[in-house]
Amino acid sequence: MALEMKVPSPGESITEVEIASWLVKDGDYVEKDQAIAEVDSDKATLELPAEASGIITLKAEEGDLVAVGDVVCLIDTSAEKPGETKEKESKEKDAETTEEKQEDTSKKGEAKKETPSKSTTPNQMQDKKSYATGTPSPAAKKILDEKNIDAKDVKGSGRDGRITKDDANNAATPSMGTPGTGSRGSERKKLSMLRRKVAERLVSAKNETAMLTTFNEVDMTAIFELRNQYKEQFKEKHGVGLGFMSFFTLAVVRALELYPDVNSMIDGDYMITYDFKDISIAVSGPKGLMVPVIRNAENLSFRGVENEVKRLAIRARDGQITVDEMTGGTFTISNGGVFGSMLSTPIINPPQSAILGMHNIVERPIVRDGGIVVAPVMFVALSYDHRIIDGRESVGFLVAIKEALESPEDLLMNNDVKRALEL
Repeated sequence: MALEMKVPSPGESITEVEIASWLVKDGDYVEKDQAIAEVDSDKATLELPAEASGIITLKAEEGDLVAVGDVVCLIDTSAEKPGETKEKESKEKDAETTEEKQEDTSKKGEAKKETPSKSTTPNQMQDKKSYATGTPSPAAKKILDEKNIDAKDVKGSGRDGRITKDDANNAATPSMGTPGTGSRGSERKKLSMLRRKVAERLVSAKNETAMLTTFNEVDMTAIFELRNQYKEQFKEKHGVGLGFMSFFTLAVVRALELYPDVNSMIDGDYMITYDFKDISIAVSGPKGLMVPVIRNAENLSFRGVENEVKRLAIRARDGQITVDEMTGGTFTISNGGVFGSMLSTPIINPPQSAILGMHNIVERPIVRDGGIVVAPVMFVALSYDHRIIDGRESVGFLVAIKEALESPEDLLMNNDVKRALEL
């Protein structure tokens, strides 16, 4: 019996997917629930599991666009799993092949004895001599003479090592604009549906929003001291590290409370402002940029944020992230600092109206209490849609982020560090 496997719906509003890669070959035996393909939608890459065990027949090629509900393969559920019978047949076939080879060898040996050996004629010897290793063709010789290159310094690629015109041209000393002898290969590879959709959204954000970026710097000394003092206790108690993301996420939640316009979106002639904070976290996955969402971040503690960041990062890394987990954020945090970025202008993640860019932390001289000291400093950037967010809100929002990160005990922990970290 042949089971038809159809494309399941990866999520609401998705009508088609692309076969990114087949993980099995046509005619393979597959087990039930075995991953047989990776499919790309415009929001995520998902694995397609086999619905039954049997021999598979592929009905779509890699790169094909298939509609949700279309048949992509057949599974013959009546087929037996290859086992001892196949091994026995293979051994018998190998034995027969060996016997045939032995008979063939014997016949060839007899034929060889009967066939007289061929002698080399003087003309053949002369022909062979004319193509001796390192001998240039007339055209090649002319090029080598013009370039003052000795033929013995050139390796021939023609018959019997003869130097061809191309060999001579390639041996010539490269001039300005002339390709050298190194590799000049290229590869043409189709972008995944997810990557194409990301590109489309980024271009759309640049073209359709009045995007502007404002910058500030943050003295990370207070956060460094807190992490150094409590990170071991925090990890031992909660099984997760005390990273920077929890500080930034909670600082964003506080700033969004103070400046609700930043937590808004444009919908035609209307502005929608949300009373919840769903924070999108931009992470780099195996298939490109992914933006999983921390739901209701305003209700989470430091432990809650760190647990959620770890869970979503692992799912993104392992390719298990779902469309629902990447949909519906109201504000985005992008951490380019993990790759060494000093400063950037992050692009808004539509339909959101703002995105915060974190960068690397570098020791820099700053003025503190009238004196110059060296401190760990991070530059931060806020890109925003100027159509609904004015300078007052954007600058005030970023200043609120700076204040919370430089005074975390007071503004994020209510002056009770152990209680805030649940120690």
